[in-house]
Amino acid sequence: MGSGSCFNALHGLKPLMLMLVVQFTSVGVNLFYKLAANDGMDIRLIIAYRFTFATVFLAPIAFFVERKSRPKLTRAVLLQSFFSGLFGGALSQNLYIASLSLTSPTFASAITQLIPAITFALAVSFGLERLNLRSVGGMAKVLGTSMGIGGAMLMTFYRGVAIDLWTTHVDLVHGSDQQQPHLEAAAAASHDEFAHRVLGCLLALASSFGWALWLIIQAKMGEKYPSYYSSAALLSFMAAIQSLGFALCVDRDWNHWKLGWNIRLLTVLYLGIVGTGVSVTCTTLCISMRGPLYASVFGPLVLVLVALVGTLVLEEKLHLGSVLGAVLIIGGLYGVLWGKSKDIKKMNQSVPTTSSFEDQESVVEIVSLPPDNNKGNNNMNETVGHK
Repeated sequence: MGSGSCFNALHGLKPLMLMLVVQFTSVGVNLFYKLAANDGMDIRLIIAYRFTFATVFLAPIAFFVERKSRPKLTRAVLLQSFFSGLFGGALSQNLYIASLSLTSPTFASAITQLIPAITFALAVSFGLERLNLRSVGGMAKVLGTSMGIGGAMLMTFYRGVAIDLWTTHVDLVHGSDQQQPHLEAAAAASHDEFAHRVLGCLLALASSFGWALWLIIQAKMGEKYPSYYSSAALLSFMAAIQSLGFALCVDRDWNHWKLGWNIRLLTVLYLGIVGTGVSVTCTTLCISMRGPLYASVFGPLVLVLVALVGTLVLEEKLHLGSVLGAVLIIGGLYGVLWGKSKDIKKMNQSVPTTSSFEDQESVVEIVSLPPDNNKGNNNMNETVGHK
């Protein structure tokens, strides 16, 4: 009995653990992105290599692990995987990069924290989430999402006083102020900074909308194609074709595409295998268990982890705004998780009631089988009427 309860508790924590793995891998993605950008590698090429290596990594796993349980690959699933690769991979990533070139990484990252709000609105529109403001769980999900977004905005737009917690004297990115000269050159050379800022904001919003739309598409795709490794492999394959085509259109210099035994090769390997292969698989599995809103709400947590890692290995200062924002983000995550658990409890409580009612009906039908006389049937009907 005790072991069964422990197993159920661990099983209930599985979606949470999956999304924590995704967030920690995202910290590594940000760190390797900074290292590769500081080395002068074009970000568009990183995206193309990222999904290419992810496809090579996931395709054999999906083939051997799910070869007996994989459903038939229909045209509808292929179409959904194409849009998944577009909105969740090539398009959203390249729009985000374009936003960086017009504004700044901090501004673009702050805009992308609207993904939970966009996902929540889309999930309600598609009927994947219910907006029940009269229930405690519904209010908790709305307030928790708002707190998470507010905390992310506070972390990025308000610095406050510096807080010296520790000093490791480790700086993996030397000269971090010049780590993205090719991205900031356009904004620095432009005399109309306000117009670029507005356009960059729209591009970041479009990227966030694309990512949120992928979460919705993945939730629908998981209903007909519940093979998570195969779904991740299809997404990576479609995104690889799309991102490679786009990268070849903007950069045909093969010298830029060469990879040596350096930080560029390590970056694309990590981004492809861990940042996409592991991360997309965990996200897909979590969506099937808890829905797209649950998966999207963990996004702002990346800012907290990046801020901590930045103070350890990048010699970045931790400011008061980061601390206050982290408190709001953690509180918002707890609110959404608590509200989601309330909804799950209501769903689980409704199942035993239905099954017990069906059992009572089956007992009545068995008793009514002997056709002795009308009197017996009348007595039975009176008994049912009293119930």
